[in-house]
Amino acid sequence: MSFADVLSSHRVVVTVGSGGVGKTTTAAAMAVHAAMQGRKVLCLTIDPARRLANSLGLDEMTTSEQDVPDELFRNHGLECRGALSAMMLDTKRTFDALVEKYASDEEARDRILQNQIYQYVASSLAGTQEYMAMEKLHEVRKDPKWDLVVLDTPPTASAIDFLTAPERLIDAIDSPAMRWFLQVFEGAGKEAFGLVGRGATVLLKGIGKITGLEFLEKVAEFVSGINDLFGGFKERAEQVSDALRSPEVAFVLVTSPDPLAIGEARFFSDKLEAAGMNREGIIVNQVHTLIDEPDIPVAQQIEALRAVMPESIDATDIHPRMSEALGAERTWAVADRGQVERLGEEIGNDTRIVEVPAFDEDVHDLAALARVAAYLTDDAA
Repeated sequence: MSFADVLSSHRVVVTVGSGGVGKTTTAAAMAVHAAMQGRKVLCLTIDPARRLANSLGLDEMTTSEQDVPDELFRNHGLECRGALSAMMLDTKRTFDALVEKYASDEEARDRILQNQIYQYVASSLAGTQEYMAMEKLHEVRKDPKWDLVVLDTPPTASAIDFLTAPERLIDAIDSPAMRWFLQVFEGAGKEAFGLVGRGATVLLKGIGKITGLEFLEKVAEFVSGINDLFGGFKERAEQVSDALRSPEVAFVLVTSPDPLAIGEARFFSDKLEAAGMNREGIIVNQVHTLIDEPDIPVAQQIEALRAVMPESIDATDIHPRMSEALGAERTWAVADRGQVERLGEEIGNDTRIVEVPAFDEDVHDLAALARVAAYLTDDAA
C-alpha cells in the first residue's frame, strides 16, 4: 500500500502526529511529490521549523505564498511538472479578515479591530491559532488555483484542539458567561454598574478594583463586538467543521516506532474515527532496517575491511566495534518491527501503514524530500 492514490484523489491532506516524528518533513515530501506529478500544490504550515524552509530552498517561511522555483528542482535532478508554493499561518491576519467580513458596518469593524482585548485574543489566546488554522484551510481549500493543499499541524495535543476548534469557538461565543456579560454592559457604558442587579454590581465592582473599570469596559466592548459577529462566525465555524469531514479531506497520521509515539498514534486514530474524519492511513518514520549478519568467518570479514579501509585504520582493531554497532542496529530494527506490527494489530491490519527508513543524513533539501516521497508512494527502488 502507498499514499500515491491519497495524494492524487484528495484536495486536502492533513498530517497529524506527535512532535519529533518527522511530520513536517512528511508534509513537505508529499507536497513535493504531488508537484512533481503535475499538480499545483500549497504546503501550509502552522508551526514551521526553519528546516522546512531550507529543505524547500527558501530563506524562511512567510505568511504570504512563496513559489519554489522550478530551477531548484532541476538543480537536484528533479522535474516539477506542476507547481509548489509554501506559506505559514498568520493567526491575527486571518482573524482580522473574518472580522472585516462579518462586522455589521465599518464602525463596528473598526471598534473590534482597535479593541485591546481583541488584539490579545487574535494573536495570543490559547485555541485561537488552531481555529484560525482551520479557517485558513477552509479558505485555501475553496481557491480553485490549488489542486492540493497539504497542511502540517502542531504536535498531537494541539492538533486535537485543532480538530475541535470550530465547535469550541461556537461554545465560547455562545456561553452563559458571554451572554451575561453582554446583558450587563450592552448599551450602558460607564453607567452599567447602576443598571444591573445588586449581586452583579457587587461582583463587577470587586473585579473593577482589581482590574480597573477601564479594563472591564474594554472587555464589554469586545464581548459586544463579538456578539455583533456571532451569526456570521457561527455559520462559518459550522462550515469549517463540515469541511473537515468532507470526502475530499484526508488525514494522515505520522509517527515513529518509539512506543510513546505509537501510543499517541493509536489515541489520535481513535479521536479521528470518533469525530467522523477521514483517516487515510499511518506513516511510520525512522524505521531501522534489519541488516543481515555476515555469513563469512571473522578472518574473512577482517580481510574484506582491510581491502576497503585506509591503511591508517587497523581492520583487526575496528572489527569488534563494527560488529557491536551492527548488533545494536539489528536490535533497534527488531524492536521497531515489533512496534509496527503491534500498531497494525491494534488499529487493524487493513489500515494503510507505510514505513520510511531511518536515513543516515538529515532531510535538508528537495532531493532528500523526493527520496522520502518515494517511500511514501512505492517509488523507492
